[in-house]
Amino acid sequence: MAEEKTTILTESGLKKMEEQLDYLISVKRNEVSEQIAIARGFGDLSENAEYDEAKKEQAKVEAEITRLQATIRTATVVGDDEITTDKVSIGTSVRLKDLDENEEVEYAIVGANEADPFEDKISVESPVGAGLLGAKMDETVQIQVPNGVLRFKVLGIRKI
Repeated sequence: MAEEKTTILTESGLKKMEEQLDYLISVKRNEVSEQIAIARGFGDLSENAEYDEAKKEQAKVEAEITRLQATIRTATVVGDDEITTDKVSIGTSVRLKDLDENEEVEYAIVGANEADPFEDKISVESPVGAGLLGAKMDETVQIQVPNGVLRFKVLGIRKI
C-alpha cells in the first residue's frame, strides 16, 4: 500500500475542503445519479452518449470525493492559536517590498491545497512560500526562483 502524504492545512482551509466534500456527497452525487437515470431512459446504453457522459462525470465526482476524504483524513491542521506573527509561517499574511521592482506585495502563506495565485495565496511548498518561511520583520530575504533571484524586505506579518 502506498504511503499517504501528509497535507498541511490552515483551519479555514480544512473547513473549505469539508464544505466541498459535503457538497459533492450531498448534492453533486445526487445530481449525477439523476443524469444517469434520465440517460438510461433514452434506450440502448451501447450507443447512448448522454449515459456515457453521465458515467464519466460520476467517476470524476467519486474520484474527487475519495481524494478529499484522504486529504482530510491525513491532514495536519495548523490551529489559529499556533500561528504567531513574530515570523512568517503557514497561516500568516506577509507584506513585502519587492526590492527589485520597488513595489509592495502581500501574500498569504497557506498549505499546498489552499494555494490560489489569483487571491495572492501561495503554498508553503512553492519557492517563494518556502523562501519566506521563518523571515522576521524588517528582514531582507533572497529567494531563488526559476527566473533568477527575488529580493524582498518584510514590512509586516499578520494572521490570515
